[in-house]
Amino acid sequence: MDTSVALQQLVNGLSIGLVYALVAIGLTLIFGVLNVVNFAHGEVYALGAFTGLILLTALAPPLWLVLLLTLLSGGISGWLLERIAFKPFRRFQDEATLRSKAMREATLLSSLAVSTVVREALELKFSGEMQTIAQGYLLQQPIQLGGLVMTDGNLIIFGLSLAMLLVLQFVLYRTHIGLSIRAVSNNVLGASFVGIDTDRTVIATFVVGSMLGAVAGIMVGLYQGAIFPQMGFEPGVKAFVAMVMGGLSSIPGAVVCSLILGVSESVATQYFADGWKALVSYGFLLLTLWLFPSGLFGFKREKM
Repeated sequence: MDTSVALQQLVNGLSIGLVYALVAIGLTLIFGVLNVVNFAHGEVYALGAFTGLILLTALAPPLWLVLLLTLLSGGISGWLLERIAFKPFRRFQDEATLRSKAMREATLLSSLAVSTVVREALELKFSGEMQTIAQGYLLQQPIQLGGLVMTDGNLIIFGLSLAMLLVLQFVLYRTHIGLSIRAVSNNVLGASFVGIDTDRTVIATFVVGSMLGAVAGIMVGLYQGAIFPQMGFEPGVKAFVAMVMGGLSSIPGAVVCSLILGVSESVATQYFADGWKALVSYGFLLLTLWLFPSGLFGFKREKM
């Protein structure tokens, strides 16, 4: 592989990896707070894409307004998801219930059920066919940088993803709600004992994570030019792999591992057919579970 091709694949891989990172952060935040996997997170990604599609079709607003309204819709989706799929299983706050394996399994199945319902509802409304984006909104304008060809979509994904990651770091480390999220993630009972509203904190976690996932969905839709009801499955799986590789509750680990997956998949397409690139992610997952059971950036924590 010559230098220009390698740089091209690196740029493509970083774009893919940043999208995975935005989705993986939502999974990681929720796992850190509740110690459960949200299997409906991929559908939040798809809902964000369809929200953008509806806005573009009905109102034709400027791109910045589409992203802003999609961000808002993602927050609403996260709030509804938490109220429907997770809140009913948090009625009891005693330690025995929080550590109950049955509660974790029930929550997991609940999120999986919501995922199925949302996906089927999208298929009933929009059919299972690809929904195309108007040509004027596509982020596919080529930009030549020497021997490297980028698109405006690459630059927007880079810039917006990095901006959102920096804002997230500010929220987590410099705001009251961010400190509450970190406290609940560390010890939910201890946080409640010192006066933190754990219910409000969990809601905030879902809202923040879902906002990131929804914006990732519409960015990919505008970049690829097509939106479909099952589009959240693959990014959801890759984000889950990145979360496990990163150590389950490590946000920096999830971001780094998402970038590793994105670049590895991009490079793999030079040697394998596109349909085989998923094996790269699963291969990384198996190696991580075998060699680093706590993840590359994780630490040994009690498995509730």
